[in-house]
Amino acid sequence: MTRTRIKFCGMTRLEDALVAAALGADAIGLVFTRHSKRFITPEHAAAIRDALPPLVSTVALFMDDQADWVATVERALRPDMLQFHGVETPAYCESFATPYLKAIAMAGMEDVMALLDAHPKARGFLLDGHAPGEAGGSGQRFDWSRVPSGSGRSLLLAGGLHADNVADAIRVARPWGVDVSSGIESAPGIKDPRAMRDFIARVRNADQTMA
Repeated sequence: MTRTRIKFCGMTRLEDALVAAALGADAIGLVFTRHSKRFITPEHAAAIRDALPPLVSTVALFMDDQADWVATVERALRPDMLQFHGVETPAYCESFATPYLKAIAMAGMEDVMALLDAHPKARGFLLDGHAPGEAGGSGQRFDWSRVPSGSGRSLLLAGGLHADNVADAIRVARPWGVDVSSGIESAPGIKDPRAMRDFIARVRNADQTMA
């Protein structure tokens, strides 16, 4: 059976990260772009990372940040993956020691395959619903049928996902993984345990239905 991977993004509290891990989330996302409502310091993020059980990945998110800031976070956190949400070039993304995901702003993006081809060393791509220049975690969704099939790349679906629509999104897009932030929150950066549990349950049910 194909298992859709699950990433809970925008974690700011240790208790939320531990609940996410206990429920079966594959990864948590930590936001280091300072203008974000979900910004977290490297020191706080490292404390969360060190408390996580094994086999739960940490992803450090940036958006057009200075290279020295990315390197500072990289040293302090030792994340499993970096995630770039801006107009970062392939050379910039590849300049760090940590593997990376590249986010694609699907609103206004006409040629998704061209951007996939431009980042041959990216481990995967996050297809988000916001427009270029806007931050993720906004809850904006896009037409899931626009997710390219047969690309040979690992694609994560994001943007406006929540427990009530994630199963439909998986059936339409067949992504490698799904990424959610605002759809599991009671307030920006504050996760709701019931929403997290319901989201994971709907993902697993969708996987079983399509098996």
